[in-house]
Amino acid sequence: MADRMSIILFSGTVDKLMAASILTTGGAAMGMEVEVFLTTWGLEAFRKDSYKTNMRVSKDYEDYAPVMMQQMIAKKVPSWMDNFKNAREIGDVKVFACSMTMELFDMKLEDLEPIVDDVTGVATFVERAREGEITLFI
Repeated sequence: MADRMSIILFSGTVDKLMAASILTTGGAAMGMEVEVFLTTWGLEAFRKDSYKTNMRVSKDYEDYAPVMMQQMIAKKVPSWMDNFKNAREIGDVKVFACSMTMELFDMKLEDLEPIVDDVTGVATFVERAREGEITLFI
C-alpha cells in the first residue's frame, strides 16, 4: 500500500475548502503523497480568481459565516488557496481536475488556478486512491 492520501473535493464552500487544504497540508507535512481530485463545486472553486471572492459557507453554518470570516482576517489565517500552495512547498501534492466535470462546465485547464496539475478521469483517480492508505470525501 502506498503512503498516499487521496481527497475527493466535491464542495466549493470555504469551510470545506479550508478543511481540505488543512488535511492536505497535514498529509504533506507527514511525508505522505497527497492527491486531490476536484469535482463539481470543488472544481468550480478552483476557477481562476474565484477564491478571491468566494465567501460561501455550508448551509448548516451560514449564520456563522460573517463571524468566521472576521476571525480569519483578525487572526491572519491563510486562505484555503494559500494553504494548498504551502502544502505543495512542503511535500508531494498533486491536484487533478475531473475530466467529466470539466466537460460539463465547458472548462479547460487554463481556466483553472495554476495549482491544478492536470485533468484526469474518475477511473484513474479511483485506481490510484485504492492503492493508498487514506481516502477522504469532502
